[in-house]
Amino acid sequence: MRFGVNVFIWSASFDNSIPPLLPAIKEWGFDGIETPLINPGAFPVEQVRKGLADNGLDATACAVLPAGLSLISDSTDVRRQTIQHLTRSIEVAASAGIGIIAGPLYSPVGYLPGRRRTSDEWNRAIEGYQTLAPICEAHGVTLCIEPLNRFETYFLNTTADAVALMHAVNHPRIRILFDTFHANIEEKQVASALSSTAGVLGHVHTCENDRGTPGSGHVPWAEVRDAIAGLNYDGWVTIESFGFALGELSAAASIWRDLAPSPEAIARDGVRFLRQLFGQHGGSATA
Repeated sequence: MRFGVNVFIWSASFDNSIPPLLPAIKEWGFDGIETPLINPGAFPVEQVRKGLADNGLDATACAVLPAGLSLISDSTDVRRQTIQHLTRSIEVAASAGIGIIAGPLYSPVGYLPGRRRTSDEWNRAIEGYQTLAPICEAHGVTLCIEPLNRFETYFLNTTADAVALMHAVNHPRIRILFDTFHANIEEKQVASALSSTAGVLGHVHTCENDRGTPGSGHVPWAEVRDAIAGLNYDGWVTIESFGFALGELSAAASIWRDLAPSPEAIARDGVRFLRQLFGQHGGSATA
């Protein structure tokens, strides 16, 4: 198992503020970072590669679809552009040495048409992921698709639906991202939902019910740990929280208050808790 932290705690992108933080991230006990990959044309591949190599870290990527793109749109042209965008993202991730792109890669976050999803949209998602799967395979990249809570999407809210989608796509390079924040809202039992992802789980995001530090709220962490153990999952367990004053990013995540004494505290205290939870030792977790 590897422990990661999303740089959203500090920045909306891998910018010049991130490399100076990497030595501390390593010292706190993380194995890697998760970096946004929203605009593949502007992604700083060489800066990311150097920062990781200099600090003995690995990385995953997170992504959302920009406005105007959608894998489930009724427009053939929009779907084609979305495939092109995700293909370029896969290529860029591979060039940076990143093997996972995780996120709600079906429609833009916050798109809520005021109705339930349609069977046509469901089938378009299957077709889109099946189109992307061989591209992922060729580049050694896995897409991990994230169900979101009902306030952020109408298309994919529950783990059960995500599992059904994965079985329909039926490719090892298309997997599920399980996020404890969203599951805490949408699932009757978080651990049972997690256990249901056997064979299709590709990535795990951890944060509290308030999107703060793991271990500081009411997410049933012992049950989450036991469910992960039951799956024999040995991939990434990544803290995904958000900075307190990052403008559009904080607003998009509805962060209206400080979630901890500092962004660093979320990372430092969070990884200490997760390593204790899973019985693994890492960095010194010092301030």
